[in-house]
Amino acid sequence: MSITAADVNKLRQMTGAGMMDCKKALTEADGDFEAAIDILRKAGQKVAAKRAENATNEGVVLVALSADHSNGKLIALACETEPVSKVADFNNLAQCILEAAVKSHAPSASALLAEPLSDGRSVEGHIIELTGKIGEKITLAAYENIDAEKVVSYIHSNNKIGVLVAFEGVEGTDVTEVGKDIAMQITAMKPVALDKDGVDAETIQREIEIGKDQARQEGKPEAMLEKIAVGKLEKFYKESTLLNQQFVKDSSINIRQLLEQTQKGLTISTFKRVALA
Repeated sequence: MSITAADVNKLRQMTGAGMMDCKKALTEADGDFEAAIDILRKAGQKVAAKRAENATNEGVVLVALSADHSNGKLIALACETEPVSKVADFNNLAQCILEAAVKSHAPSASALLAEPLSDGRSVEGHIIELTGKIGEKITLAAYENIDAEKVVSYIHSNNKIGVLVAFEGVEGTDVTEVGKDIAMQITAMKPVALDKDGVDAETIQREIEIGKDQARQEGKPEAMLEKIAVGKLEKFYKESTLLNQQFVKDSSINIRQLLEQTQKGLTISTFKRVALA
């Protein structure tokens, strides 16, 4: 059958796909719009499979807080190149995914991918479709959902780093300012855990081995290497766990002391840092 320009434009309005892709899909589907839409979706799946191993270091990070700031959600929608991260369709999809997370209170990334958007199709389906339209890999790189007495958020100016910080023991204190300071510190200083007991065993062992190797290269006796490495591990904790880090705005105190000065009993229960890089 003859495929008209109006038909192509109609499918383009329905899917957002390119004119030539729409014409090709309609031709293959003999003018059947539902079949053409399926063809375009399958094309997106093929592109996604072909580019599955490609790195996605660009994209956008978005956050949303509940009205009372007791919940925070963060998503990172990633792509391969910076130009795509600035495309309206890409950013609109990211915003729709965040809205779906807020509406559904999805407990995990896999659950969020299964959530329907306004047209009834899943988040994952929309990502695959946009992958086919744009022609490069797009992925939900991260999703965080945390509850606390008070959650403070921060998005870095490049929209590629986002942080959520969960506070307990607020007792009516406005922690917005100190929360922003701590969130910015997390952005810059990249702590690996909240405190010593949150550092995984593999990281601890790696730091001990690094400490031993450094001491060995300095000519220290083998019998002293373990003790020296443990000492270096304490330095690692001070530099790499949030509560033990020096506060960047006042190096005379660490973050644990900053919390105590702000409000007796104020604590951080968790934090989430997501970066596209």
